[in-house]
Amino acid sequence: MNVAGRGVRALASVMVLLSAGCRAAPAFDISGSFFPAWMLCLAVGIGLTFGARYGLMRLQIADEVGPPALIYPCLVALFTCLLWLLLFR
Repeated sequence: MNVAGRGVRALASVMVLLSAGCRAAPAFDISGSFFPAWMLCLAVGIGLTFGARYGLMRLQIADEVGPPALIYPCLVALFTCLLWLLLFR
């Protein structure tokens, strides 16, 4: 067996082992419809980012934290991931 064939087999084996632990996606029931948990976390994360922006503007340091096009999307991602880890993991 050549090296490329072994690499493909090893990759396939790793993928099978990694997917073996998958379970149903976290979802919650709202009026009979199941919504993924990440949607709730994203909505709350966006709200928390608006709150953080308001706090930074209130402290008059919003201009000094960095470029807004970089900072605020990163804050949304941070809050969303933290909420998902805290509430659904």
